[in-house]
Amino acid sequence: MVRILIAEDMHMLRKALVSLLELEPDIEVVAELSSGSDVVPTARALRPDVAVLDIDLPGTDGITAAGELHAAVPDCSTLILTSLGRPGNLRRALAAHVSGFLLKDIEPDQLSSAIRKVAAGQRVIDPELALSALDSGASPLTDRELEVLRHAAEGMDVAQIAAGLHLSAGTVRNYLTNVVSKLNARNRVDAIRIATVAGWL
Repeated sequence: MVRILIAEDMHMLRKALVSLLELEPDIEVVAELSSGSDVVPTARALRPDVAVLDIDLPGTDGITAAGELHAAVPDCSTLILTSLGRPGNLRRALAAHVSGFLLKDIEPDQLSSAIRKVAAGQRVIDPELALSALDSGASPLTDRELEVLRHAAEGMDVAQIAAGLHLSAGTVRNYLTNVVSKLNARNRVDAIRIATVAGWL
């Protein structure tokens, strides 16, 4: 029996996933969550074989939760199920040690098959997305530049970013200037848009 945890913030979709998967004789849904922040504590308590996570979760996003889950409960494999099929998201997910990355419009039997494969230690990646990731290239930004830009995307001003990251305001401005330059953006807002479309944020 493959024991799975599902994290999806859309109630109707989560219930539909649970109902579909519980029709499978060898799959048991042991937890259904609406927040990414609950993934690791629940997995620690219940020890599922596979966590099926959406990317766009409140609290902790699905890719960050996958990385934390890999560190905290390494026996639990992760499958990202998302509508955000951006190449950058796939690269982030692979860096977070996910075993599967599929789009939400797949057939139900494909999902159950993918869950079994991931539980068996195999990797399942949407082939079209894998090709797009190879074509699009990696982010030109450093980890620190991405971190600063991510805070800016959340609406923080320079002073708030500086306080949150224990940097001077001048250093934060320099990072943002570098980001705008590297992305050939018109301004900070344009840089956020470019990085978001590419899936780097």
